[in-house]
Amino acid sequence: MLAPKPIAIAVISACISMGVVQAAPNEASDATRKANDALLSYLPFANQQDFEDAHHGFIADSPSPVIKGDAGNTVIDLSQYDFLKTEGPTPATVNPSLWRQSKLLAIRGLFTVVDGIYQVRNIDLANMTFVRGKTGWIVIDPLTSAETAKAALALVNEKVEKLPVSAVIFTHSHVDHFAGVRAVVDEADVKSGKVPVIAPEGFMEEAVSENVFAGTAMSRRASYMYGNLLPKGPKGTVSGGLGITTAAGNITLLEPNKLIERTGETLTVDGIEVVFQMAPGTEAPAEMLFYFPQFKAIDLAEDANHTVHNILTLRGAKVRSAQKWASALGQTIEMWGSDAVVSFGSHHWPQWGNDRVVQHLEKQRDLYKYINDQTLRMANQGMTMNEIAEAFVLPDSLAKEFYNRGYYGNLKHNVRATYQLYLGFWDGNPANFDPLPPVEEAKKYVEMVGADKMIKTARAAYAKGEYRWAATVANKVVFADSKNQAARAIEADALEQMGYQAESGPARNFYLSGAQELRGGVKKMVTPNTSSPDIIRGMTTEMFLDFLAIHLNGPRVGEKSYAFNLNFPDTQTKYILTIANGVMNYRKDKQLDKADGTVTLNRTTLDDIALGKLKLGNLSESGEVTIDGDKAKFKEMLTNFDKFDFWFTISEP
Repeated sequence: MLAPKPIAIAVISACISMGVVQAAPNEASDATRKANDALLSYLPFANQQDFEDAHHGFIADSPSPVIKGDAGNTVIDLSQYDFLKTEGPTPATVNPSLWRQSKLLAIRGLFTVVDGIYQVRNIDLANMTFVRGKTGWIVIDPLTSAETAKAALALVNEKVEKLPVSAVIFTHSHVDHFAGVRAVVDEADVKSGKVPVIAPEGFMEEAVSENVFAGTAMSRRASYMYGNLLPKGPKGTVSGGLGITTAAGNITLLEPNKLIERTGETLTVDGIEVVFQMAPGTEAPAEMLFYFPQFKAIDLAEDANHTVHNILTLRGAKVRSAQKWASALGQTIEMWGSDAVVSFGSHHWPQWGNDRVVQHLEKQRDLYKYINDQTLRMANQGMTMNEIAEAFVLPDSLAKEFYNRGYYGNLKHNVRATYQLYLGFWDGNPANFDPLPPVEEAKKYVEMVGADKMIKTARAAYAKGEYRWAATVANKVVFADSKNQAARAIEADALEQMGYQAESGPARNFYLSGAQELRGGVKKMVTPNTSSPDIIRGMTTEMFLDFLAIHLNGPRVGEKSYAFNLNFPDTQTKYILTIANGVMNYRKDKQLDKADGTVTLNRTTLDDIALGKLKLGNLSESGEVTIDGDKAKFKEMLTNFDKFDFWFTISEP
């Protein structure tokens, strides 16, 4: 059994390079300078309201920009982003709008939202919010790691009031909103009910499962998305757009003891009334917003931000619904828009004043509604996915709001995702129904045109500032012959300039990471262990078996078949596991009379196997796993399960 990699977002911030020599990046081209300058004249950069809001209520910064773990390991080093604090013009190698957003994200520390509500912002990807209850702190979204959550709690205890944690609220099921929970509350207090841990219905399943089945692929793509392998600076990563960056610490999880199941449900949490709104299928499969009548404050979770969000995240996930997203924000306005005087969220900075709260909600609502409706309008006129993405333009009333710019999500990508949600990835053209695989197609293009001519074409396109075409042509040569250094070089140069122009932090990171790979190959680092004991324990046995089935190499199995009974004495559960037709199936609460054998192990032993602490093939001799029956056939069965190589190539075959 192979260890799952369930967390894609917090992956390799602390990887150690193995010494790959990397070519120096280029300067911004004239075409890139012109593209970035055009945006300067379009957006209202003179408006400083966001900077006033980001500084509003500042109490104190963290004692140190470096947060370490108990072993002395660096979890996050925020001093790496000090270049964002410099004054002067935007570097030519950074989109000026993304530079502005990144400078806002560099404003970090402890802030007052209103008297009684406080936030620690930008010491991790997300915000951690503290509400002063009758007896202690109500903690909302304890960050990506136990170390950063501990630092945030220490800061509010030192600078505001030293109090115990009286409750925890998870707004949704993404790791940057729950993984530090063990730093703020004791498991025994949660299990006893002394400290309520509140979450939306479906939280546990979604928190554990979202990144399990495609975990390796998601995590590898996340290394591009968050720029984990890039240098920090104007020619590298400048931020994630949603937050400054991810922390690399201990990922923890405690199962909530109170689930919110319906909109309008009201709880009194440590003396504070909280009214909830369910928002499943928006930014996360399990998500909720809520209102504090005492403070006239809306917690927007991650459904309204200071950026366009992702309908389909670049790391990969299930496509979200822009229509459901817009509908949820419309309901938020209906429920609390007439009363609220402040809104805040799990990322970025608050809005103060009823007019501004409502306007922000309305224009974020209309942003997602426009994406949904206009994509479908153009699709129903016969336009294909890429045609729609190319033609799609937001009206100025939406596009000129900085909080509607694509710092995290990308407008074109979101349009394509919406098309995919309704119509799938195929454009309906029969010629595109069964395309050749990338390498085979590339070789035929090169055979038809010639590599030298294609490289010449790519260089000419680059000289004209046609970087998309330059990258497209050169990439065909790279996929036909990955050792063609001239093609790799011109494609890298083109990707780099597109990165310099990108307004989206993740898009910039993808472009620059691709250029890095083409110039220096895959930078294999220490492979991140994204599994954690809490995540593993949170997986149901059924999730384990489903994940194991994904590792089965069906072609290798061929016509072979296997049938074993599985018994877990500590959980008193039994399963049938069968392999036939290249497929692994299982059935709960069943046993075969004629099986190849019966495998008995505790669920806790299975956890250790999944964590990589134990190897199943060696345990049959130790007594921790007993096999009654054909042991040789069981070991043969295990040879049919693949291991996944994390460091697969992305920008080359």
